[in-house]
Amino acid sequence: MSPFRPLHEAWTVRSASGDVRAPATVPGCVHTDLLAAGLIPDPYLDDNETHLAWIGRTEWRYETEFSWDGTGHQHVDLVCQGLDTVAAVELNGVRVGESANMHRSYRFDVRHALRTGSNRLTVTFGSALEYAERLREELGHRPGAYTQPYNFIRKMACNFGWDWGPTLITAGIWRPIGLHEWSGVRIAEVRPLVTVEDGTARVDVHVRVEKTGAAEVSAAIKGVAARAVIPEDGDEVVLTLEVPDPELWWPRGYGEQPLYELEVTAGEDVWRREIGLREVRLRTEDGAFTLAVNGVEVFVRGVNWIPDDCFPTRVGRDRYAARLAQACETNVNLVRVWGGGLYESEDFYDLCDRLGLMVWQDFPFACAAYPEEDPIGAEVEAEAREQVARLSAHPSLVLWCGNNENIEGYADWGWQEPLQGRSWGGGFYLETLPRVVAELDPTRPYWPGSPYSGSMDLPPNDPARGTMHIWDVWNERDYTVYRDYRPRMAAEFGFQGPAAYATIRRAISDEPLLPDSRGLLHHQKAVDGNLKLAVGLKPHFPVPGTFDDWHYLTQVNQARAIQLGVEHFRALWPHCAGSVVWQLNDCWPVTSWSAVDGDGRRKPLFHALRRAYADRLLTVQPRDGGLALVAVNDSARPWRASARAVRHGFDGSALAAQDLALDVPPRAVVTLPLAAPVAEPGDPASELITAAITDSGEQTGPIAAITEPDGGDLAVGRALWFFAPDRDLRLPEPRYDTVAEATPGGLRLAVTARTLLRDLAVFPDRLDPAAQADDQLVTLLPGERAEFLIDTAGLDERALIRAPVLRCVNDVVVR
Repeated sequence: MSPFRPLHEAWTVRSASGDVRAPATVPGCVHTDLLAAGLIPDPYLDDNETHLAWIGRTEWRYETEFSWDGTGHQHVDLVCQGLDTVAAVELNGVRVGESANMHRSYRFDVRHALRTGSNRLTVTFGSALEYAERLREELGHRPGAYTQPYNFIRKMACNFGWDWGPTLITAGIWRPIGLHEWSGVRIAEVRPLVTVEDGTARVDVHVRVEKTGAAEVSAAIKGVAARAVIPEDGDEVVLTLEVPDPELWWPRGYGEQPLYELEVTAGEDVWRREIGLREVRLRTEDGAFTLAVNGVEVFVRGVNWIPDDCFPTRVGRDRYAARLAQACETNVNLVRVWGGGLYESEDFYDLCDRLGLMVWQDFPFACAAYPEEDPIGAEVEAEAREQVARLSAHPSLVLWCGNNENIEGYADWGWQEPLQGRSWGGGFYLETLPRVVAELDPTRPYWPGSPYSGSMDLPPNDPARGTMHIWDVWNERDYTVYRDYRPRMAAEFGFQGPAAYATIRRAISDEPLLPDSRGLLHHQKAVDGNLKLAVGLKPHFPVPGTFDDWHYLTQVNQARAIQLGVEHFRALWPHCAGSVVWQLNDCWPVTSWSAVDGDGRRKPLFHALRRAYADRLLTVQPRDGGLALVAVNDSARPWRASARAVRHGFDGSALAAQDLALDVPPRAVVTLPLAAPVAEPGDPASELITAAITDSGEQTGPIAAITEPDGGDLAVGRALWFFAPDRDLRLPEPRYDTVAEATPGGLRLAVTARTLLRDLAVFPDRLDPAAQADDQLVTLLPGERAEFLIDTAGLDERALIRAPVLRCVNDVVVR
C-alpha cells in the first residue's frame, strides 16, 4: 500500500485581519473551532445564530507546520478530501491549488514545493457568501425559494438557511487532508458494476490508474480472479469477474445483505471494499415509478434524510449508526438523501449496505434555478463524475435523482419570466447528469428530478405519473386530504410538530415558555409555521389553553397526519409504489417535520411511523361510500388469519361485530368491505371501530403478534376508526390505574384503562432529559392495559403518572 500521511495535527485558524484566533480541529469548521475556544456562543441556543452572521462574511486562514524527511518516491500529492468551499492552498508560500466546490475532493502535486525538514501548509478560505454574490452579479439573478445565493456555489445549500435550519455559512477543512507518496502506479478509481442474470453475478471492475510505464492490474472476489496489463499509453482497464450462484444482497425485509470483499491490485497499490451482488431496475411505463431489486418489485417505506448537523464533521460513524438504527426501528427500507444537503460519507453508505437500507441519492440541487455556465457547469460535471464513481460500490444505492423540486419550480413557481431565457439547471438534469450516470454506472436508474412525471411536456407534480410531492396539505389543507391523492410514488409529504420537551428546554431559555415566545419562534423557521400548526389543529381539537397542551396536541396531530397518509398510500399498492416521509431527522433543535428531533429524541411521530410501516398492517379506509378493512402484507409469506371488526361504544360495549377471513398473498393488499352494522354509527360522537387479529390470542390488547414459521415476529397494529374529529367526540374524563416497577436499567409503567383513553403517551424526558419511553400514542378501551418501558431509573413516580408527563387526548377534550 502506498504510504498516506494524515495532516490533522497542530492547526490554527485566524481571521484574515488577525483579530480572531483559535486552535483548530481538522477535519472541522470555523464555527466548531471558535465554539471550542469559547469565542462564540453555541449557535443552536436561543437566537445566538443571528449574532454570528459575520462568520460567513469573513476570510479564514487555517495553518499548520509539519516535518518531511524527503523520502524518495516519484510523486508526493496533497490529498484534500473536502474543502469548504472557496479555498487557496499554499505550501511554504507556493500556491499549489485552489477549490470552489464542497462536494468534491482535490489532489495537488506538491513535490516541487516540499522542503526537507519543516514545512508550512496554509489553506485560506474566502467568504462563500461573497463568492456566490459576486457570481450572481456576473451571471445574472436566478430565482429560488430563499433569498440567499446558495444556487451560485457548489456547497451544502441548507448552510444558507432553510425552513427547518439556521443560516450558518461554514468554512474549513471538513474532510481528511494528507500527503500521499507513491511511485510507479497509483489506483485512481475503481468502479465495480454489478449485473445478475441466470444465477450468475457479473462484476465488471473498471479500474483507472496513474502510472509511469505499463502496469499489471488484478481483481478478485469470492475465489474468482482476473488480471490484465494496461499498456504505457493507457490508463484504464475493465476486469470481468463472474460469480456463480451468488448470495444476493436484498433490501431489509426482503432478504439478507451478504457482502463480499473485492480486492484490486496495481503494482504495490491495493484497493479493498466489500460490495453486494444485486441488480436494480426502475419500472416507469404507464406512469409507474416502481423499484425492483433482483426482479422483485418493492414498496418503498421511506424517509427523507437531511444533514444530521449543520456542522457535518460532528457526525461520525456512531451518530450515523444511531440515526439509521432509528430509521430501521420505524420499519423503513429506503432513505432519500435530499438534494439540499450532501453526498454523505463512506460510513453512511456502508451502514446502509449492512442494514439493507436502500438509498435514493439526489444530486445536490434544491429549490432554485441554477446557472449552467462555468465555473458552475464545470464543477457540476467534475463532482458528478467523482461521486458516481465513488458510490458505485455500494449495493444500497438504488437510484440517482437529478434534483429536488427544481423542475417543478421552473414549470410552476413563476421562474420563467424573471429568468428571461437564462439557464436554470435543465441542462444538468436532462443532459449532463444522465450522461455521466450512463457512462460511469449504467447499472443504476437515473430520474431527472423529484417531483417529475417523466417528460418536460407533462406537469411535473402529476399524481398519475412518476414522483409526487404533496405540500398543499401542510400549507393549506387538512391532513385528511391525503386520502384524495393517488400518487404513483409519494416522494415527499410531511406535517410539523415541535421537538421533545427536553430538547426545547436545552436550547431555549424563554421564561415562560410559550408557543410564541421569542426563542421558540426563532426555532420555527417555516413561514407562518406556528399559524399553520394552529390551522392544522383547528379541525380536530379545541384551541389549547396552555403550552403543555399545545406541545402535546401538535405532536399528536403530526403523528396522526403522517400515519393517515402512510396507511392510505400503502393501501394503494401496487398503483402507489412508495411513501417517502418528510423527514427522518433534524440538524438542530427546531420545530419541524422530523420524526427524530435535533437532539436525537424520538417524537410521537416516530412511534406512529413504526406502526404504519410495519410489515403487516391493518387499516380502516373509506371505500365506495362506505368503510373497508385493508390488510397490507409486505412480507414474503402469505398472511392467513381471522380478524374481527367491532363497533364499540366509548364505554367498551360491543354494538356490532363482523368476522373476516384474511388471505393475503405475499407483497399484496386485500380490501374487505365492512358491513353496515359495523360501518355506520348510531352516535358518531361516542363510538369507534376496532379491527384486530383474533386467532393470535392477543385481540384484546392494542397490539397483536403473529409469529412466522421461521421465528420472525411481525407486529400487526390494531386498526382504529373514529367517526368524528376529537373536538366533536364525547370523550370521558380519563380514569386509569398505574403500576410502576423497576426493571434492569429502567422502569416499567403499566396503565390499565377504566375509561376509553385516546392516544395515551408518557413523556419521561420532562423529568429526566435522558429518559425515553418505548412507545407513545396508545388508545385503550376500558379494561385494556398498556406497558411503557422507560430507559432511565430513579424517576419521581408520582410525577410520572400525572400531566404533563402522562397524557391522553381526554385531558383536553372532555364533553
